[in-house]
Amino acid sequence: MENRENFKSRIGFIMTSAGCAIGLGNVWRFPFITGKYGGAAFVLFYLVFLVLLGLPIMVAEFAVGRASGKSAVRSFHALEKPGSKFHLYGYFAAAGNYLLMMFYTTVAGWMLSYTVKSARGIFSELSPDEVAAVFGASLANPGEQVVWMLVAIALGFAVCMRGLKNGVEKVSTVIMTSLLCLMVVLAVRAVTLPGAANGLAFYLKPDFSKMAENGIGEVVFAAMGQSFFTLSLGIGALAIFGSYIGKEKALAGEAASIIGLDTFVALMAGFIIFPSCFAFNVNPGQGPGLIFATLPNVFNAMPFGRVWGTLFFVFMSFAAISTVIAVFENIIAFAIDMHGWSRKKSVLVNFALVTVLSIPCALGFNVWSGVQIPGIGGIQDVEDFIVSNNLLPLGSLVYLVFCTSRYGWGFKNFIAEANTGSGLKFPAGIRVYISYILPAVVLFIWAVGYIQKFFVK
Repeated sequence: MENRENFKSRIGFIMTSAGCAIGLGNVWRFPFITGKYGGAAFVLFYLVFLVLLGLPIMVAEFAVGRASGKSAVRSFHALEKPGSKFHLYGYFAAAGNYLLMMFYTTVAGWMLSYTVKSARGIFSELSPDEVAAVFGASLANPGEQVVWMLVAIALGFAVCMRGLKNGVEKVSTVIMTSLLCLMVVLAVRAVTLPGAANGLAFYLKPDFSKMAENGIGEVVFAAMGQSFFTLSLGIGALAIFGSYIGKEKALAGEAASIIGLDTFVALMAGFIIFPSCFAFNVNPGQGPGLIFATLPNVFNAMPFGRVWGTLFFVFMSFAAISTVIAVFENIIAFAIDMHGWSRKKSVLVNFALVTVLSIPCALGFNVWSGVQIPGIGGIQDVEDFIVSNNLLPLGSLVYLVFCTSRYGWGFKNFIAEANTGSGLKFPAGIRVYISYILPAVVLFIWAVGYIQKFFVK
């Protein structure tokens, strides 16, 4: 790539990478499983596994990206030994980024749609049943699904068209800063509601009886799984940002900063959701049911609820769009690396391609709702299954083996790259852990995911 851009600032790199890692799962999944598995006791397990599992894999991705100066689709080519076949995974990584956007753009469209609906006061005069019906009607409307999906795609590629510094970095920094400020404002509002104390107790008080009810093994695996999947590691989505930075800073410190932001967002989401739900006697649900069918009722019951509801969905939209922008940057870099295209051509071609690829998910809730895979579900479920249950864990395994095996890049090369620059160093003394133990843990997570999906009812 000639005249390859680099990030203008360290904060831009951290904010853009955090925007990629921080997704909607931080907001609607983390608070639910925290409450289910014992509050603060679960959070402690989660944080431990975030460091033990997430940090080494993130450093591996960044190191491969920075050393190669390429996107995931070409980075293995640049670093692997002659005759090695690690480069073949680059194409699976590229496929993973496309697959992720095939369903994530539809979900991002939901957030944008609800921001507009809330701002217009659509929910203000509706009963709880009528609020829940709005989401069902939206899913059943193919035109609405496709239009908002297109808005999400257009916003993402419009930012990427402006380049790395003036588009991706600048906009991601503004979005992430605004997201963090919005979270604080919403959390302050939530914890000061009458009755919010019960929600805080549910969320934060260690409840070891819940851990005993679910079984310590299930709780530990849930914490392990959440810490692993929350960062979207394994498909090279973060490696590209490693390729855009210099050698001034060691990579462990940069990864720790990004993981810290990701954790902050997840924890703050709980401070918004649980106090709000408990203050108005709403049972906190999981996933879209909580966000789209339950929380609008909570905001309706608040003074100035239309304002707070709109701010909440603006925050949700920021979380979604920051990921869309980051992954689109990967997709654009794939085309530039592989075909030598200009950024403009890569954006235009991929805008058309991502649009076509995203249509099945948008129509999977209405026109093609009859398309079901036994044991998995509809179109969105299948796409999510391929990414979350396969490409993320197995891709993480590839990065670990590549960085530690003498048949790949090799541990000496990896540790030298990871520790180049000032700041927190990656400990070379844990070579056995990241070469053997961590890959075994990743394989365990992958295998248990299949067992839970197909064999445990």
